[in-house]
Amino acid sequence: MTDSNSAAAKDVVLAFSGGLDTSFCIPYLQERGYAVHTVFADTGGVDAQERAYIEARAAELGAASHVTVDGGPAIWSGFVKPFVWAGEGYQGQYPLLVSDRYLIVEAALRRCEELGTRLVAHGCTGMGNDQVRFDLAVKALGDYEIIAPIREIQREHKEVRAYEQRYLEQRGFEVKAKQKSYTINENLLGLTMSGGEIDRWEVPGEGARGWCAPRDEWPAQALRMTISFEHGEALALNGERMAGHVILARLNAALAPYGVGRGIYTGDTTIGLKGRIIFEAPGLIALLGAHRALEEAVLSRHQNRFKPEVARRWVELVYEGFYHDPLKTDLEAFLASSQRCVNGDVMLETYGGTVHAVAIASPHILNAKGATYAQSADWGVAEAEGFIRLYGMSSTLWAEVNRQ
Repeated sequence: MTDSNSAAAKDVVLAFSGGLDTSFCIPYLQERGYAVHTVFADTGGVDAQERAYIEARAAELGAASHVTVDGGPAIWSGFVKPFVWAGEGYQGQYPLLVSDRYLIVEAALRRCEELGTRLVAHGCTGMGNDQVRFDLAVKALGDYEIIAPIREIQREHKEVRAYEQRYLEQRGFEVKAKQKSYTINENLLGLTMSGGEIDRWEVPGEGARGWCAPRDEWPAQALRMTISFEHGEALALNGERMAGHVILARLNAALAPYGVGRGIYTGDTTIGLKGRIIFEAPGLIALLGAHRALEEAVLSRHQNRFKPEVARRWVELVYEGFYHDPLKTDLEAFLASSQRCVNGDVMLETYGGTVHAVAIASPHILNAKGATYAQSADWGVAEAEGFIRLYGMSSTLWAEVNRQ
């Protein structure tokens, strides 16, 4: 534990979300001699009411100061743009909704510089991946001391969430009912939920739902939206140019009522355990689908075959905490190069649950003049037969030589 008698050591910056874990951290750190300065990086997952609640919660818990940072533009340029270029979820499923953690770290460290402290705190548990992302990002960006209260109490308490609830309630602070059941994270990218029956590998309860409407509430009318891309980046929605983070927010709002982007991810975590979460990412899933449809039409066959290998490695680095590793930067150089002709418009359509790219318009679609797949061609039958013979020669020879 840091020497709390040192005046310079008293100020600590806490990455704050208003949830159970970070709410617990404020009185816990105060009782150990720290002045706690909270930073909420608003990456677009909360409305004005929730944002006001987070600010009020920090004041209620006794934060020495509170700062709210607009993280929308940073999360778009720092994560969404290269992620959509990559076009792959972690283990083919999870759309990396926790990647705002890296932007949160940057906001917290800027606040440290303003206050002249080298102490930074977070509410990550000792069992999860976020601690890895947070700690490695801090270490990559400077010489700071990391304080992790949740990891500290895990040395003595097995039922950590129950202990946190009691701790806060004994000091007169209420805990939201939903926070008692689930760990909920929201940002511009989407929403994740864990805890309760989700962690027990059971059927998720009715309370395990965030943005996405259930099937019986989907609108009857189909929804169509058009996204315009330049060099692989979404720059307009339905013909209206706007900032990328605004496009993503509007896609979230439009597609969540249709239940688009909801899933249950199970797979390998960074720390070696199997993980299970519910995620809801309507806008991000729509962006990925639109971009992939356009990309597959304008990239060469060899680009389309090779690019997923780069994407998989980029996604693994980001998921596992290596956001600042030089290999990530190297891979992004390839991804950026691959996007130079990914220009055009993609129309998306949903009747609910899933979203499909139903129309593509681009000057770079690799159409062959005089030929349409399975319909017409500007080559002759002899040429087709000759191509098939040469193309399959190795396999055909093996069959002939080894035929019994």
